[in-house]
Parts: sequence; C-alpha cells; structure tokens
Amino acid sequence: MITCFIRYVIDPFQKAEFEAYAQNWLTIIPACGGDLVGYWLPNEGTNNIAMALISFDSLAAYETYRARLRTDPAGLANFAMAQEKRFILSEERTFLTPVTA
Repeated sequence: MITCFIRYVIDPFQKAEFEAYAQNWLTIIPACGGDLVGYWLPNEGTNNIAMALISFDSLAAYETYRARLRTDPAGLANFAMAQEKRFILSEERTFLTPVTA
C-alpha cells in the first residue's frame, strides 16, 4: 500500500472555496479508484496550509487512478474551478508507505 500525502498552500482569504473543492473530491476520488483518507483545512495556527491523504494498493493503482481522473467530467470541472479561482497557491505530493510490525 502507498499513501499520497498532498500539502497545499492556499489563499487564506479563500478557505471556503478550497473547502468546496475538497468536498467535491469526497465523491470523485473514490469513484476514480482512490481510497480517500481525508482532507484537512487549517484551523489554528498556520492559516494557509491544507492537506489530503489518498491511499492506493500500489503505485500502478495510483497511475490507473490518475488516468481515470484525467477523463472524469466531475474531476476535470473541479480542477478547472481551482484554476479559475486560484485559491491553491502551490501543492506538493509525497508518497508514503506504512510502518508495520
């Protein structure tokens, strides 16, 4: 299993817009094959960092998910909305594996 950790730098004055974007992914990601662990918004302290975790059985499963996402109408609309409103200033992806006993 791998988990994609996404760290977003967002416009703190558009937190509500980012939240709507994140809520849209709650149905899009599972429909495209990702196991969405969740999205997190800034609450206390730093006001411009948001995060998401999405798990996959393998890196190959992640690549299949990305291919589905590129053709999914709801996913494409969500990406377009983010580009239009510009509430995401940057994002970083890190792929993690769990520590097991």
